[in-house]
Amino acid sequence: MDELFAGRGIDIPAVLEHLKRVAAECGLPFGMRDKTFNSRKAQELGKWAESLGRGEDFHMASFRAYFVDGLNIAKVPILTGLVESLNLDGAEAERVLTEGTFKQLVDQDWAYSRTHGITAVPTFMADGRTIVGAQPYEALEKLVLAAGASRIG
Repeated sequence: MDELFAGRGIDIPAVLEHLKRVAAECGLPFGMRDKTFNSRKAQELGKWAESLGRGEDFHMASFRAYFVDGLNIAKVPILTGLVESLNLDGAEAERVLTEGTFKQLVDQDWAYSRTHGITAVPTFMADGRTIVGAQPYEALEKLVLAAGASRIG
C-alpha cells in the first residue's frame, strides 16, 4: 500500500486505524491489511450477482473477503469460492468473467466516476454537492436537505 499511495502525503496507518474505528461504529468487521488488490473482476461478478437478485449478498461477501480476511479478490478461484459460498454457480461466474458479460456495465460505472470526479468510495452526490468518505448521519442529512429534500414528521 505504501507503493500505491507514495507521494500523496497519506498516513496509511492512521487512515487504516480511522477506517477500523468507523467500521466498528457501524458494526462492520474490518481487518488491518498491508496490501490492496484489483477489484475489477469482483465488480463484474457484482453486476452478475445483481442480475440474479443476489447483489447485496455478493457485495457483503466480497467486502468481508477483502477487508476482513485479506483475500486477493483479483484471483478467479477466490471469487468463484465466494460465489459458491452463496450457493451460486461458480462455473457460470467463471464464464461471466471469461466472456466479459458484465464488462461494459462496469466500464460505464468507471466512466461515470471519471466524468463526475469520483475518486474514492463512498462518495455521496446530491444536486451538485459531494461528500467523500464515511460520514456521520448529520453530514448526509445536511447534504440531502441542501439538495431540496424535506423532513417528514
